[in-house]
Amino acid sequence: MIDLLNLFEMSPFSLSKDEKTNVYLNALRELTIWHYENCPEYRKILDFTQFHVSKVTDISEFPFIPVRLFKEYDLLSINKSDIVKTMTSSGTTGQKVSKIFLDKTTSTNQTKALVKIISSFTGKKRLPMLVIDSSSVLKDRNLFSARGAGILGFSMIGHDLTYALDDQMKIDIDRIIFFVNKHKNETILLFGFTFMIWQYFYEELQRLNIRLPLENSLMIHGGGWKKLISNSVDNQTFKHLFLEAHGISNIHDYYGMVEQTGSIFMECEIGHLHASIFSDILIRDLLSFKNLGFGEKGLIQLVSLLPVSYPGHSILTEDIGEILGEDDCKCGRKGKYFKVYGRIKNAEIRGCSDTYN
Repeated sequence: MIDLLNLFEMSPFSLSKDEKTNVYLNALRELTIWHYENCPEYRKILDFTQFHVSKVTDISEFPFIPVRLFKEYDLLSINKSDIVKTMTSSGTTGQKVSKIFLDKTTSTNQTKALVKIISSFTGKKRLPMLVIDSSSVLKDRNLFSARGAGILGFSMIGHDLTYALDDQMKIDIDRIIFFVNKHKNETILLFGFTFMIWQYFYEELQRLNIRLPLENSLMIHGGGWKKLISNSVDNQTFKHLFLEAHGISNIHDYYGMVEQTGSIFMECEIGHLHASIFSDILIRDLLSFKNLGFGEKGLIQLVSLLPVSYPGHSILTEDIGEILGEDDCKCGRKGKYFKVYGRIKNAEIRGCSDTYN
């Protein structure tokens, strides 16, 4: 199996196109063979498509599986006795959820990659962390929702973890003010899912006419844009309103999904989402699934080097996106950078925070 030790020693946005291609061709060959040999369902897919790994000369030639398959089947490439954690996607009542089975190695590597990516934005020092959620989401440490997984992962770079909402999802003003005053001379990390931050934090603070002194804070948020966009709140509006209301100028969105936990795509200072050394992105035509070039909109295919316990190393999402460039973002980070436009029409709503009820 692939050795990730060298990658964990590198800066997470340090590989150029040619360097990354060499790493990924070898790593994806190994992962594809591993899952073919150890996951019967994955083997059937590859046999049906008559895929031969020996013929691959480009990353785009590796097979992908639709993300929805994780809702329909228990896909795993390990013995059930080796499962240490099961991740589930968010879903509204009646919807099937994705089930992702992790062994110790995959879980550890996903956490390492997540910390490596985030700390390149936050710095090596652990920051006092205000989670815009309720602690009740972490009740079962063996069965994690996407929200719980996000909180647990991001908490690795925080300390004095404090929840802004109570078990009834009501804002706890006294607790928040105590926390903010306690760390008034430090950089505070605010973390949560986009729509929940908006509805349960921003709108409630506005209703109560409370301005928090968060000028030195850093906010990282992800998922749940659907309801905000329907309320005419896009990414730039979101940032502007938080700056205006609470003085927060350092805000980063991120893109990721439970099917590839750990290898998230962070938004840089320029406003672009970036692929790290642990992941890559391709864009596929909606009808032919042909690999598209930069500047063309299509279905997002995500590639990750981290999934070993389940065949999630190459998945086709239900999101529309566009690759804007590679290795030349003004922020200085190498790798592909891109934009997400939203979910394809008629796809199930499954945003982490959109589905809270």
